[in-house]
Amino acid sequence: MTVTLPALEDLGHVADELPGLVRIETHDRQKATPIILDMLRSVYPHDQVFGEFCPVQAYVDAPPRELFNWLSDTRSLEEWTYSLRGFTPTDETGLWVAKDRLGDNTKCFTRTVSNADAMTVDYHCAWDQGEHLWMIYLMRVVDAQVVLNKPGSVVLWNNCKHPFYDNNAYPETAPPERPVWVGDFWEMFSAGHQLEMDNLKAIAEYRHHHDLPIKPEWMTR
Repeated sequence: MTVTLPALEDLGHVADELPGLVRIETHDRQKATPIILDMLRSVYPHDQVFGEFCPVQAYVDAPPRELFNWLSDTRSLEEWTYSLRGFTPTDETGLWVAKDRLGDNTKCFTRTVSNADAMTVDYHCAWDQGEHLWMIYLMRVVDAQVVLNKPGSVVLWNNCKHPFYDNNAYPETAPPERPVWVGDFWEMFSAGHQLEMDNLKAIAEYRHHHDLPIKPEWMTR
Protein backbone atom coordinates (compact mmCIF):
# COMPACT_ATOMS: atom_id res chain seq x y z
CA MET A 1 0.00 0.00 0.00
CA THR A 2 1.34 3.42 -0.96
CA VAL A 3 0.54 6.38 1.27
CA THR A 4 0.89 9.94 0.07
CA LEU A 5 1.68 12.20 3.01
CA PRO A 6 0.85 15.91 2.76
CA ALA A 7 3.95 17.03 4.68
CA LEU A 8 3.80 20.69 5.75
CA GLU A 9 0.47 21.17 3.98
CA ASP A 10 -0.78 23.23 6.92
CA LEU A 11 1.93 25.82 6.24
CA GLY A 12 0.91 26.32 2.61
CA HIS A 13 3.25 28.56 0.61
CA VAL A 14 4.94 29.65 3.86
CA ALA A 15 6.88 26.36 3.90
CA ASP A 16 9.01 27.53 0.98
CA GLU A 17 9.59 30.94 2.57
CA LEU A 18 10.10 29.98 6.24
CA PRO A 19 13.45 31.47 7.31
CA GLY A 20 16.08 28.88 8.09
CA LEU A 21 14.17 25.93 6.62
CA VAL A 22 16.41 23.82 4.40
CA ARG A 23 14.75 20.80 2.77
CA ILE A 24 15.63 18.90 -0.37
CA GLU A 25 12.60 20.37 -2.17
CA THR A 26 14.15 23.86 -2.00
CA HIS A 27 17.86 23.03 -1.69
CA ASP A 28 19.17 20.09 -3.68
CA ARG A 29 22.41 18.44 -2.59
CA GLN A 30 24.51 20.85 -4.64
CA LYS A 31 22.88 23.84 -2.92
CA ALA A 32 22.88 22.32 0.56
CA THR A 33 26.50 21.15 0.59
CA PRO A 34 28.01 24.68 0.67
CA ILE A 35 25.63 25.57 3.51
CA ILE A 36 26.76 22.57 5.51
CA LEU A 37 30.44 23.14 4.73
CA ASP A 38 30.11 26.73 5.92
CA MET A 39 28.81 25.43 9.26
CA LEU A 40 32.01 23.45 9.82
CA ARG A 41 34.69 25.33 11.74
CA SER A 42 38.44 24.85 11.49
CA VAL A 43 39.06 26.34 14.93
CA TYR A 44 38.48 22.96 16.59
CA PRO A 45 39.63 19.45 15.64
CA HIS A 46 36.41 18.17 14.14
CA ASP A 47 37.29 14.49 14.46
CA GLN A 48 38.12 14.93 18.14
CA VAL A 49 34.72 16.47 18.86
CA PHE A 50 32.60 14.39 16.49
CA GLY A 51 34.71 11.29 15.86
CA GLU A 52 32.59 8.68 17.66
CA PHE A 53 29.45 10.62 18.60
CA CYS A 54 27.38 13.33 16.97
CA PRO A 55 25.54 15.50 19.53
CA VAL A 56 23.32 18.44 18.61
CA GLN A 57 20.84 20.34 20.72
CA ALA A 58 18.44 23.27 20.54
CA TYR A 59 15.94 25.33 22.48
CA VAL A 60 12.50 25.18 20.86
CA ASP A 61 9.78 27.64 21.83
CA ALA A 62 7.01 25.04 21.83
CA PRO A 63 5.37 22.93 24.58
CA PRO A 64 7.46 19.85 25.37
CA ARG A 65 4.61 17.34 25.49
CA GLU A 66 3.23 18.50 22.15
CA LEU A 67 6.71 18.43 20.65
CA PHE A 68 7.27 14.89 21.94
CA ASN A 69 3.95 13.71 20.49
CA TRP A 70 4.97 15.03 17.08
CA LEU A 71 8.47 13.58 17.10
CA SER A 72 7.30 10.18 18.35
CA ASP A 73 5.33 9.75 15.13
CA THR A 74 7.75 8.32 12.55
CA ARG A 75 6.09 10.39 9.82
CA SER A 76 7.37 13.60 11.43
CA LEU A 77 10.74 12.74 9.89
CA GLU A 78 9.25 13.60 6.50
CA GLU A 79 8.75 17.15 7.71
CA TRP A 80 11.95 18.13 9.49
CA THR A 81 14.68 15.88 8.09
CA TYR A 82 16.58 17.01 5.04
CA SER A 83 16.01 14.04 2.76
CA LEU A 84 13.68 11.32 4.13
CA ARG A 85 10.50 11.32 2.05
CA GLY A 86 7.46 9.18 1.28
CA PHE A 87 7.03 7.13 4.45
CA THR A 88 4.99 4.00 3.86
CA PRO A 89 4.10 1.31 6.43
CA THR A 90 5.61 -2.11 5.76
CA ASP A 91 3.94 -5.44 6.48
CA GLU A 92 5.76 -5.49 9.82
CA THR A 93 3.93 -3.54 12.53
CA GLY A 94 5.70 -0.30 13.42
CA LEU A 95 8.27 -0.53 10.64
CA TRP A 96 8.18 2.16 7.95
CA VAL A 97 10.10 2.54 4.72
CA ALA A 98 10.94 5.81 2.99
CA LYS A 99 13.26 7.08 0.33
CA ASP A 100 16.44 8.76 1.48
CA ARG A 101 17.04 11.15 -1.36
CA LEU A 102 20.58 11.72 -0.17
CA GLY A 103 21.38 8.44 -1.91
CA ASP A 104 20.22 7.47 -5.38
CA ASN A 105 17.25 5.07 -5.26
CA THR A 106 17.87 4.38 -1.56
CA LYS A 107 15.34 2.89 0.83
CA CYS A 108 15.55 3.82 4.50
CA PHE A 109 13.74 1.64 7.04
CA THR A 110 12.69 3.18 10.36
CA ARG A 111 11.15 2.02 13.61
CA THR A 112 10.45 4.60 16.32
CA VAL A 113 10.86 3.60 19.97
CA SER A 114 9.54 6.22 22.38
CA ASN A 115 8.96 6.58 26.10
CA ALA A 116 6.24 9.06 27.06
CA ASP A 117 7.35 9.34 30.71
CA ALA A 118 10.95 10.24 29.85
CA MET A 119 10.00 11.93 26.55
CA THR A 120 12.67 9.98 24.70
CA VAL A 121 12.34 9.28 20.99
CA ASP A 122 14.76 6.83 19.41
CA TYR A 123 14.73 6.31 15.66
CA HIS A 124 16.10 2.88 14.70
CA CYS A 125 17.02 3.07 11.02
CA ALA A 126 18.99 1.41 8.26
CA TRP A 127 19.62 1.94 4.59
CA ASP A 128 18.54 -0.77 2.13
CA GLN A 129 17.24 -3.43 4.54
CA GLY A 130 14.89 -3.56 7.53
CA GLU A 131 16.17 -6.65 9.34
CA HIS A 132 19.00 -4.97 11.26
CA LEU A 133 18.25 -1.36 12.17
CA TRP A 134 21.74 -0.33 13.22
CA MET A 135 21.55 3.46 12.68
CA ILE A 136 20.20 4.66 16.03
CA TYR A 137 19.25 8.30 16.49
CA LEU A 138 18.69 9.09 20.17
CA MET A 139 16.51 12.07 21.03
CA ARG A 140 15.09 13.49 24.23
CA VAL A 141 12.67 16.34 24.80
CA VAL A 142 13.20 18.23 28.07
CA ASP A 143 10.90 20.76 29.69
CA ALA A 144 12.82 24.03 29.34
CA GLN A 145 11.14 25.35 32.47
CA VAL A 146 13.18 22.84 34.46
CA VAL A 147 16.58 23.41 32.85
CA LEU A 148 16.40 27.00 31.51
CA ASN A 149 13.69 28.50 33.72
CA LYS A 150 11.53 29.49 30.78
CA PRO A 151 8.67 27.93 28.81
CA GLY A 152 9.41 25.69 25.87
CA SER A 153 11.55 22.67 25.18
CA VAL A 154 15.15 21.61 24.98
CA VAL A 155 15.79 18.91 22.39
CA LEU A 156 18.88 16.73 22.78
CA TRP A 157 19.92 14.53 19.85
CA ASN A 158 22.86 12.16 19.64
CA ASN A 159 23.98 9.21 17.60
CA CYS A 160 26.98 6.94 17.76
CA LYS A 161 29.40 5.98 15.00
CA HIS A 162 28.46 2.35 14.49
CA PRO A 163 31.21 0.44 12.61
CA PHE A 164 28.80 -0.15 9.72
CA TYR A 165 29.15 3.53 8.85
CA ASP A 166 32.68 2.68 7.68
CA ASN A 167 31.86 -0.71 6.18
CA ASN A 168 28.47 -1.67 4.80
CA ALA A 169 27.64 -5.05 6.30
CA TYR A 170 24.82 -5.66 3.79
CA PRO A 171 26.25 -4.73 0.38
CA GLU A 172 24.03 -7.28 -1.32
CA THR A 173 20.95 -5.21 -0.42
CA ALA A 174 22.29 -1.96 -1.90
CA PRO A 175 20.92 -0.75 -5.23
CA PRO A 176 23.40 -1.36 -8.05
CA GLU A 177 25.79 1.42 -8.99
CA ARG A 178 24.81 3.70 -6.09
CA PRO A 179 27.76 6.08 -5.80
CA VAL A 180 27.55 6.81 -2.05
CA TRP A 181 27.16 5.05 1.30
CA VAL A 182 25.61 6.69 4.35
CA GLY A 183 28.94 6.54 6.19
CA ASP A 184 30.54 8.70 3.50
CA PHE A 185 28.71 11.63 5.09
CA TRP A 186 29.77 11.01 8.72
CA GLU A 187 32.14 13.99 8.87
CA MET A 188 29.23 16.18 7.80
CA PHE A 189 26.77 14.69 10.28
CA SER A 190 27.30 17.38 12.93
CA ALA A 191 26.45 20.18 10.52
CA GLY A 192 23.78 18.16 8.71
CA HIS A 193 22.03 17.24 11.94
CA GLN A 194 22.20 20.83 13.16
CA LEU A 195 20.58 21.87 9.88
CA GLU A 196 17.79 19.37 10.53
CA MET A 197 17.47 20.49 14.15
CA ASP A 198 17.02 24.03 12.84
CA ASN A 199 14.27 22.70 10.56
CA LEU A 200 12.58 21.02 13.54
CA LYS A 201 12.76 24.26 15.52
CA ALA A 202 11.47 26.43 12.67
CA ILE A 203 8.46 24.20 11.98
CA ALA A 204 7.49 23.64 15.62
CA GLU A 205 7.85 27.31 16.56
CA TYR A 206 5.89 28.48 13.53
CA ARG A 207 3.01 26.16 14.40
CA HIS A 208 3.07 27.09 18.08
CA HIS A 209 3.24 30.83 17.39
CA HIS A 210 0.32 30.58 14.93
CA ASP A 211 -1.88 28.44 17.21
CA LEU A 212 -1.52 25.38 15.00
CA PRO A 213 -1.10 21.91 16.47
CA ILE A 214 2.56 20.88 16.62
CA LYS A 215 1.50 17.45 15.36
CA PRO A 216 -0.50 18.25 12.22
CA GLU A 217 -4.00 16.93 11.81
CA TRP A 218 -3.11 14.61 8.93
CA MET A 219 -0.98 12.57 11.34
CA THR A 220 -3.96 11.99 13.59
CA ARG A 221 -6.22 10.65 10.86
